[in-house]
Amino acid sequence: MSLNLKYKRILLKISGEALMGEQDFGIDQKPVAMIANEIKNALETGAEIAVVVGGGNIFRGMKNSAKLGMDQASGDYVGMLATVMNAIALQSALRQINVECRVQTAIDINKVAEPYVRFRAMRHLEKGRVVIFAAGTGCPFFTTDTAASLRASEIGAEVMLMAKNGVDGVYSDDPRTNPDAKKYTNITYDDIIVKGLKVMDTSACALCKQNNIPIVVFDFAEKGSILKVLKGEDIGTYVGG
Repeated sequence: MSLNLKYKRILLKISGEALMGEQDFGIDQKPVAMIANEIKNALETGAEIAVVVGGGNIFRGMKNSAKLGMDQASGDYVGMLATVMNAIALQSALRQINVECRVQTAIDINKVAEPYVRFRAMRHLEKGRVVIFAAGTGCPFFTTDTAASLRASEIGAEVMLMAKNGVDGVYSDDPRTNPDAKKYTNITYDDIIVKGLKVMDTSACALCKQNNIPIVVFDFAEKGSILKVLKGEDIGTYVGG
C-alpha cells in the first residue's frame, strides 16, 4: 500500500527505557512487540524507516560507569553494546511479524550484525527493509540522540521522530513534576538550544538544524503516532527552522 505521505524516509529514535515496560531493568517483550507493530503499520504505507535505539534500559554510560569506577569512555562503549542488544531484540520482534530488518552497528560485531555502511543502509531502505542503527556513533562522549541526528543526516531522512515515554511533546518544564509546564506545538531549533529544554542533546539539535531536518517529538504510547506523522497530522511538537 502506498499513500500520499508528507514524509517518505524517516529516522525513528527510541529510548532504551521504552523497552523496559513495567520493569526496572532490561527488555520487556510487550513494549518491544508494540513498537514492532507500530513500525510495521507505518512501513505498509510505503514509507522507508530507519531506527536508532538507546541502551539506557541496560546500561547508562555516564551514570553507571561512575558507580563502577570506570572512566567515561569505557562506560560509553559498554552503553554502545547495550544498544546492540536492544537492536537485536527489536529485529527479532520485527521478523516475527514478517518485517524484513537489518541491524547495522557503528562498531564491528560481524557475527551478529552488519557494519554500518551508508550506501548499503540506503539500499536496504529502498528495498523496503527496516534498518536499525546500533552502537551510537561508534565513539565515546556522544549520545544516541546525536547518533540519531547523524544517521538521519547521512541517509537523507526527511524528518526525525523522537519517541518519548509518557510525554506528548516539548514542554517548558517537566510536566510530570510541574503541572504549570507549558506545551509547545511548534518551536525552533534555536529555542531548544537557547532555552536549554531537556528534550534532546543540543549537539543533536544543532546537527538537525544544520541539515534542515525537522524533528517531531511525540508520545510513543499513543497508538498510530508514526502513521499520523507520516500523513502530516499535527501531533506532539514540531521542531524546525
